[in-house]
Amino acid sequence: MKKVLLVAALFAAATAVHAQDTLKKIKDSGVITMGVRESSGLSYTIGDGKYVGYHIDVCEHVVADLRKQLGSKIEVKYQPVTSANRIPLTVNGTVDLECGSTTNNAARQKDVAFAVTTYVEEVRIAVKANSGITAINQLNGKTVATTTGTTSVQTLRKHERATGVDFKEVFGKDHADSFLLLDSGRADAFVMDGSILAKNIATSKNPADFKIVGEVLSVEPIAIMMRKDDPAFKTAVDNSIKAMMKSGELAKLYDKWFMQPIPPTNTKIGLPLSAATKDAWANPNDKPMEDYAAKK
Repeated sequence: MKKVLLVAALFAAATAVHAQDTLKKIKDSGVITMGVRESSGLSYTIGDGKYVGYHIDVCEHVVADLRKQLGSKIEVKYQPVTSANRIPLTVNGTVDLECGSTTNNAARQKDVAFAVTTYVEEVRIAVKANSGITAINQLNGKTVATTTGTTSVQTLRKHERATGVDFKEVFGKDHADSFLLLDSGRADAFVMDGSILAKNIATSKNPADFKIVGEVLSVEPIAIMMRKDDPAFKTAVDNSIKAMMKSGELAKLYDKWFMQPIPPTNTKIGLPLSAATKDAWANPNDKPMEDYAAKK
Protein backbone atom coordinates (compact mmCIF):
# COMPACT_ATOMS: atom_id res chain seq x y z
CA MET A 1 0.00 0.00 0.00
CA LYS A 2 2.85 2.36 0.90
CA LYS A 3 4.49 1.59 -2.44
CA VAL A 4 1.30 2.47 -4.28
CA LEU A 5 1.01 5.73 -2.36
CA LEU A 6 4.66 6.56 -3.07
CA VAL A 7 4.21 5.97 -6.80
CA ALA A 8 1.05 8.12 -6.77
CA ALA A 9 2.88 10.89 -4.92
CA LEU A 10 5.81 10.79 -7.36
CA PHE A 11 3.41 10.89 -10.31
CA ALA A 12 1.56 13.85 -8.80
CA ALA A 13 4.85 15.66 -8.22
CA ALA A 14 6.03 14.97 -11.77
CA THR A 15 2.69 16.22 -13.11
CA ALA A 16 2.96 19.39 -11.03
CA VAL A 17 6.49 20.07 -12.29
CA HIS A 18 5.38 19.43 -15.86
CA ALA A 19 2.42 21.76 -15.43
CA GLN A 20 4.59 24.60 -14.19
CA ASP A 21 7.34 24.74 -16.83
CA THR A 22 5.64 26.46 -19.78
CA LEU A 23 8.01 29.46 -19.83
CA LYS A 24 11.04 27.15 -19.66
CA LYS A 25 9.58 24.92 -22.36
CA ILE A 26 9.05 27.93 -24.63
CA LYS A 27 12.53 29.34 -23.98
CA ASP A 28 14.30 25.99 -24.45
CA SER A 29 12.43 25.11 -27.64
CA GLY A 30 12.20 28.63 -29.06
CA VAL A 31 8.61 27.82 -30.05
CA ILE A 32 5.19 28.70 -28.67
CA THR A 33 2.16 26.82 -29.98
CA MET A 34 -0.93 28.93 -30.49
CA GLY A 35 -4.31 27.21 -30.69
CA VAL A 36 -6.29 28.85 -33.51
CA ARG A 37 -9.74 28.42 -35.02
CA GLU A 38 -10.80 28.01 -38.63
CA SER A 39 -14.04 30.02 -38.49
CA SER A 40 -14.55 31.72 -35.13
CA GLY A 41 -15.51 35.37 -34.75
CA LEU A 42 -12.26 36.09 -32.89
CA SER A 43 -9.89 33.73 -34.73
CA TYR A 44 -10.18 32.41 -38.27
CA THR A 45 -8.21 31.42 -41.35
CA ILE A 46 -7.92 33.31 -44.63
CA GLY A 47 -6.14 30.39 -46.29
CA ASP A 48 -2.53 29.34 -46.94
CA GLY A 49 -1.96 28.63 -43.25
CA LYS A 50 -2.64 32.25 -42.27
CA TYR A 51 -4.80 32.97 -39.20
CA VAL A 52 -6.20 36.36 -38.27
CA GLY A 53 -8.65 37.97 -35.86
CA TYR A 54 -8.97 39.89 -32.62
CA HIS A 55 -7.68 37.10 -30.40
CA ILE A 56 -4.86 36.26 -32.82
CA ASP A 57 -3.62 39.85 -32.52
CA VAL A 58 -3.99 39.74 -28.73
CA CYS A 59 -1.91 36.56 -28.57
CA GLU A 60 0.71 37.98 -30.96
CA HIS A 61 1.16 40.91 -28.55
CA VAL A 62 1.48 38.46 -25.64
CA VAL A 63 4.17 36.54 -27.54
CA ALA A 64 6.05 39.78 -28.24
CA ASP A 65 6.07 40.50 -24.49
CA LEU A 66 7.21 36.95 -23.75
CA ARG A 67 10.14 37.44 -26.12
CA LYS A 68 11.17 40.49 -24.07
CA GLN A 69 10.67 38.70 -20.75
CA LEU A 70 12.62 35.59 -21.78
CA GLY A 71 15.21 37.50 -23.80
CA SER A 72 15.03 35.03 -26.64
CA LYS A 73 13.56 34.48 -30.07
CA ILE A 74 10.20 32.70 -30.05
CA GLU A 75 8.68 31.23 -33.19
CA VAL A 76 4.88 30.96 -33.33
CA LYS A 77 3.46 27.62 -34.43
CA TYR A 78 -0.24 27.57 -35.31
CA GLN A 79 -2.26 24.55 -34.18
CA PRO A 80 -5.83 24.49 -35.54
CA VAL A 81 -8.29 23.41 -32.84
CA THR A 82 -12.03 22.78 -32.73
CA SER A 83 -14.65 23.32 -30.06
CA ALA A 84 -14.40 19.60 -29.29
CA ASN A 85 -10.60 19.21 -28.96
CA ARG A 86 -9.39 22.64 -27.76
CA ILE A 87 -9.47 21.72 -24.05
CA PRO A 88 -7.78 18.28 -24.39
CA LEU A 89 -5.03 19.78 -26.58
CA THR A 90 -4.43 22.50 -24.00
CA VAL A 91 -4.42 20.04 -21.08
CA ASN A 92 -1.95 17.65 -22.75
CA GLY A 93 0.51 20.41 -23.65
CA THR A 94 0.01 20.41 -27.42
CA VAL A 95 -1.26 24.01 -27.21
CA ASP A 96 0.39 26.69 -25.04
CA LEU A 97 -2.05 29.53 -25.72
CA GLU A 98 -5.55 28.82 -27.03
CA CYS A 99 -6.48 31.96 -28.95
CA GLY A 100 -9.96 31.14 -30.20
CA SER A 101 -13.28 32.09 -28.63
CA THR A 102 -13.57 30.00 -25.48
CA THR A 103 -16.03 30.78 -22.70
CA ASN A 104 -14.54 30.85 -19.22
CA ASN A 105 -16.87 28.79 -17.02
CA ALA A 106 -16.59 26.98 -13.70
CA ALA A 107 -16.56 23.48 -15.23
CA ARG A 108 -13.70 24.32 -17.58
CA GLN A 109 -11.72 25.99 -14.79
CA LYS A 110 -11.35 22.52 -13.24
CA ASP A 111 -9.22 21.48 -16.22
CA VAL A 112 -7.64 24.65 -17.61
CA ALA A 113 -6.76 28.23 -16.69
CA PHE A 114 -7.99 31.41 -18.32
CA ALA A 115 -6.30 34.75 -18.76
CA VAL A 116 -8.19 37.90 -17.81
CA THR A 117 -11.34 38.38 -19.86
CA THR A 118 -10.76 40.11 -23.19
CA TYR A 119 -14.30 39.98 -24.61
CA VAL A 120 -17.75 39.58 -23.06
CA GLU A 121 -20.01 37.65 -25.40
CA GLU A 122 -23.78 37.46 -25.84
CA VAL A 123 -25.22 34.18 -27.10
CA ARG A 124 -27.85 34.90 -29.77
CA ILE A 125 -29.85 33.27 -32.58
CA ALA A 126 -29.20 33.75 -36.31
CA VAL A 127 -31.93 32.98 -38.86
CA LYS A 128 -32.74 33.60 -42.50
CA ALA A 129 -34.05 37.16 -42.85
CA ASN A 130 -37.23 35.90 -44.53
CA SER A 131 -37.91 33.15 -41.97
CA GLY A 132 -40.33 35.16 -39.86
CA ILE A 133 -38.55 33.92 -36.71
CA THR A 134 -37.95 36.71 -34.21
CA ALA A 135 -37.99 34.98 -30.81
CA ILE A 136 -37.16 31.77 -28.95
CA ASN A 137 -40.76 30.58 -28.72
CA GLN A 138 -40.95 30.47 -32.53
CA LEU A 139 -38.35 27.69 -32.63
CA ASN A 140 -40.94 25.08 -31.64
CA GLY A 141 -40.82 22.26 -34.19
CA LYS A 142 -37.79 23.81 -35.89
CA THR A 143 -34.26 22.54 -36.45
CA VAL A 144 -31.52 24.40 -34.58
CA ALA A 145 -27.84 24.20 -35.53
CA THR A 146 -24.90 24.60 -33.21
CA THR A 147 -21.26 23.53 -33.16
CA THR A 148 -20.02 20.29 -31.62
CA GLY A 149 -18.26 20.92 -28.30
CA THR A 150 -20.06 24.19 -27.49
CA THR A 151 -22.70 24.89 -24.85
CA SER A 152 -25.06 27.11 -26.85
CA VAL A 153 -27.98 24.71 -27.30
CA GLN A 154 -27.87 23.74 -23.61
CA THR A 155 -28.04 27.47 -22.86
CA LEU A 156 -31.03 27.81 -25.17
CA ARG A 157 -32.88 24.89 -23.56
CA LYS A 158 -32.30 26.33 -20.07
CA HIS A 159 -33.63 29.76 -21.01
CA GLU A 160 -36.90 30.56 -19.23
CA ARG A 161 -38.58 31.54 -22.50
CA ALA A 162 -37.69 28.17 -24.05
CA THR A 163 -40.03 26.30 -21.68
CA GLY A 164 -42.28 24.04 -23.74
CA VAL A 165 -40.33 24.75 -26.94
CA ASP A 166 -39.40 21.50 -28.69
CA PHE A 167 -36.76 21.67 -31.42
CA LYS A 168 -34.38 19.28 -33.15
CA GLU A 169 -30.61 19.76 -32.85
CA VAL A 170 -28.09 19.38 -35.66
CA PHE A 171 -24.36 19.81 -35.17
CA GLY A 172 -21.67 21.31 -37.39
CA LYS A 173 -18.07 20.19 -36.94
CA ASP A 174 -17.02 23.85 -36.77
CA HIS A 175 -18.71 27.24 -36.93
CA ALA A 176 -18.49 27.49 -40.72
CA ASP A 177 -20.16 24.09 -41.02
CA SER A 178 -22.91 25.15 -38.59
CA PHE A 179 -23.52 28.34 -40.57
CA LEU A 180 -23.71 26.25 -43.76
CA LEU A 181 -26.50 24.21 -42.14
CA LEU A 182 -28.47 27.46 -41.79
CA ASP A 183 -27.46 28.82 -45.21
CA SER A 184 -28.47 25.59 -46.99
CA GLY A 185 -31.83 25.33 -45.23
CA ARG A 186 -30.93 22.20 -43.25
CA ALA A 187 -31.42 24.27 -40.09
CA ASP A 188 -33.90 27.02 -39.30
CA ALA A 189 -31.61 28.75 -36.80
CA PHE A 190 -27.99 28.82 -35.66
CA VAL A 191 -27.42 29.43 -31.95
CA MET A 192 -23.96 30.70 -31.04
CA ASP A 193 -21.86 33.59 -29.73
CA GLY A 194 -22.99 36.85 -31.29
CA SER A 195 -19.50 37.67 -32.62
CA ILE A 196 -19.34 34.31 -34.41
CA LEU A 197 -22.79 34.78 -35.92
CA ALA A 198 -21.98 38.35 -36.99
CA LYS A 199 -18.64 37.36 -38.52
CA ASN A 200 -20.12 34.46 -40.51
CA ILE A 201 -23.00 36.63 -41.73
CA ALA A 202 -20.67 39.52 -42.67
CA THR A 203 -18.36 37.25 -44.68
CA SER A 204 -21.15 35.24 -46.38
CA LYS A 205 -22.06 35.69 -50.06
CA ASN A 206 -25.29 37.53 -49.21
CA PRO A 207 -25.17 39.08 -45.71
CA ALA A 208 -28.63 40.62 -46.17
CA ASP A 209 -30.13 37.11 -46.28
CA PHE A 210 -29.52 36.66 -42.54
CA LYS A 211 -30.26 38.44 -39.29
CA ILE A 212 -29.61 38.01 -35.58
CA VAL A 213 -32.83 37.91 -33.57
CA GLY A 214 -34.42 37.18 -30.23
CA GLU A 215 -33.38 37.52 -26.63
CA VAL A 216 -29.82 37.38 -25.33
CA LEU A 217 -29.55 33.78 -24.15
CA SER A 218 -26.53 34.28 -21.90
CA VAL A 219 -23.65 36.64 -21.19
CA GLU A 220 -20.27 34.88 -21.27
CA PRO A 221 -16.70 36.02 -20.59
CA ILE A 222 -14.34 34.97 -23.39
CA ALA A 223 -10.63 34.59 -22.63
CA ILE A 224 -7.32 33.14 -23.79
CA MET A 225 -7.00 29.62 -22.40
CA MET A 226 -3.86 27.88 -21.10
CA ARG A 227 -2.76 24.96 -18.96
CA LYS A 228 -3.80 24.90 -15.33
CA ASP A 229 -1.44 25.20 -12.34
CA ASP A 230 1.21 27.31 -14.05
CA PRO A 231 1.09 30.62 -12.12
CA ALA A 232 4.26 32.07 -13.67
CA PHE A 233 2.97 31.63 -17.21
CA LYS A 234 -0.52 32.89 -16.35
CA THR A 235 0.96 35.97 -14.66
CA ALA A 236 3.08 36.72 -17.75
CA VAL A 237 0.05 36.40 -20.04
CA ASP A 238 -2.22 38.41 -17.74
CA ASN A 239 0.33 41.20 -17.32
CA SER A 240 0.68 41.53 -21.08
CA ILE A 241 -3.08 41.74 -21.60
CA LYS A 242 -3.55 44.17 -18.69
CA ALA A 243 -0.90 46.43 -20.24
CA MET A 244 -2.87 46.38 -23.52
CA MET A 245 -6.02 47.34 -21.62
CA LYS A 246 -4.27 50.21 -19.85
CA SER A 247 -2.51 51.57 -22.95
CA GLY A 248 -5.61 51.49 -25.14
CA GLU A 249 -4.06 48.90 -27.46
CA LEU A 250 -6.88 46.43 -26.78
CA ALA A 251 -9.45 49.06 -27.74
CA LYS A 252 -7.55 49.65 -31.00
CA LEU A 253 -7.57 45.93 -31.76
CA TYR A 254 -11.29 45.75 -31.04
CA ASP A 255 -11.98 48.63 -33.42
CA LYS A 256 -9.78 47.00 -36.07
CA TRP A 257 -11.65 43.68 -36.02
CA PHE A 258 -15.23 44.67 -35.18
CA MET A 259 -15.73 48.15 -36.61
CA GLN A 260 -13.43 48.26 -39.66
CA PRO A 261 -13.44 46.17 -42.87
CA ILE A 262 -11.84 42.77 -42.26
CA PRO A 263 -10.29 40.16 -44.56
CA PRO A 264 -10.90 38.32 -46.75
CA THR A 265 -13.97 40.20 -48.04
CA ASN A 266 -13.29 43.64 -46.48
CA THR A 267 -16.71 43.57 -44.82
CA LYS A 268 -17.48 45.25 -41.49
CA ILE A 269 -18.86 43.05 -38.71
CA GLY A 270 -20.22 46.17 -37.01
CA LEU A 271 -20.39 45.15 -33.34
CA PRO A 272 -19.79 48.23 -31.14
CA LEU A 273 -17.90 47.73 -27.89
CA SER A 274 -20.36 46.64 -25.20
CA ALA A 275 -20.64 48.04 -21.69
CA ALA A 276 -19.84 44.57 -20.28
CA THR A 277 -16.61 44.32 -22.26
CA LYS A 278 -15.61 47.86 -21.25
CA ASP A 279 -16.18 46.90 -17.61
CA ALA A 280 -14.05 43.75 -17.99
CA TRP A 281 -11.19 45.89 -19.32
CA ALA A 282 -11.59 48.50 -16.57
CA ASN A 283 -11.62 45.79 -13.89
CA PRO A 284 -9.41 42.94 -15.19
CA ASN A 285 -10.52 39.55 -13.87
CA ASP A 286 -10.76 35.87 -14.75
CA LYS A 287 -14.21 35.26 -13.23
CA PRO A 288 -16.30 32.49 -14.85
CA MET A 289 -19.63 33.03 -16.59
CA GLU A 290 -21.49 31.87 -13.48
CA ASP A 291 -20.47 35.15 -11.84
CA TYR A 292 -22.05 37.07 -14.72
CA ALA A 293 -25.27 35.07 -14.41
CA ALA A 294 -25.38 35.87 -10.69
CA LYS A 295 -25.41 39.60 -11.48
CA LYS A 296 -28.69 39.41 -13.40
